[in-house]
Amino acid sequence: MTVLLPTTVIGSWPVPEWLARIKTEWFRGRLSHAQLQDVHETAIKAALRDQEQAGIDIVSDGELRRDNDVDYLLARMAGIEIPRTTKDFYFDYYEPRITAPLPEPAGTLGLADDYAFTAGQTDRPITFSFTGPFSLAHRIRDEAYGDRRALALAVARVLNAEAHALAAAGATRLQIDEPFLAGHPDEIGVAVEAINAVTAGVPVSWGLHVCYGNRYARPSWEGHYDFLFPAVLDAAVDHLVLEFARKGGADLPVVARWDRDLGIGVVDVKSPHVETPETVAERIRRALEFVPPERLVVNPDCGLRHLSGAVARAKLAAMVAGAELVRASLPALHTVSQGAAP
Repeated sequence: MTVLLPTTVIGSWPVPEWLARIKTEWFRGRLSHAQLQDVHETAIKAALRDQEQAGIDIVSDGELRRDNDVDYLLARMAGIEIPRTTKDFYFDYYEPRITAPLPEPAGTLGLADDYAFTAGQTDRPITFSFTGPFSLAHRIRDEAYGDRRALALAVARVLNAEAHALAAAGATRLQIDEPFLAGHPDEIGVAVEAINAVTAGVPVSWGLHVCYGNRYARPSWEGHYDFLFPAVLDAAVDHLVLEFARKGGADLPVVARWDRDLGIGVVDVKSPHVETPETVAERIRRALEFVPPERLVVNPDCGLRHLSGAVARAKLAAMVAGAELVRASLPALHTVSQGAAP
């Protein structure tokens, strides 16, 4: 199956109030792990159906098993200490620390099992995402390395082992999310080195998502994507996935330097306003002035976690309709395999 301008999502899906309450009960010690898993599986099935019904070409599990973009991974890593494991609210951050160098990976973090469940619920291609080593390293109180690069590379080795396990479980599209990178643009070289340590030797299609933060639907930083270049050209990834809807198209000439697939954000996840298909189509056409259609992928700016379910579904439906408007106006000879999408 081939599709021009494939549509996808960044990762996270809206967390309904009932799920937030149940997850919080778990972190307060009032719910069994088996009960929590049952709830997660129900929520993931619903998120997949929503994406399928909206017409999304490449779906995700909605990251609904995770408490936030950091703790779900760090709490499972050998050598990472979590002094206080309870939370008042599931989305709060732990205060992880490291007092000795991380051991070489001896097991996995369980992400392959997460992927396997999702793959059993849909026949559509799946992008499986996880937070990258650079951002994770920024959340760890380092009492072992005293050097951000060394810590990021140690975390990257753990994630590389996890990526191998995901590939063995059948994953073909993995995405590294680096939400902290925009806040530390002078460290782009370290980030790329760590990203390449994650992707090394893992035969999948790799994406890299860089945004300006999306904590409670607010950006953590502002700026432009010029900080990525030229260092990001050395990243061993197949797709660069960026936000443009909220920020506008001013950075499109900058990222025209990227010579691989580009995921362009065309709906603003920080606003409940639902774009029209025509607005989406206009944003896609603007991107096509800089990126050929066979290398363009259509996605939201970032994860949809902080939107209501109704708004998220409406935004995705508009995104799919907008992409179809543009497809209909392009030569039929331009096609791209879904296997090449992030």
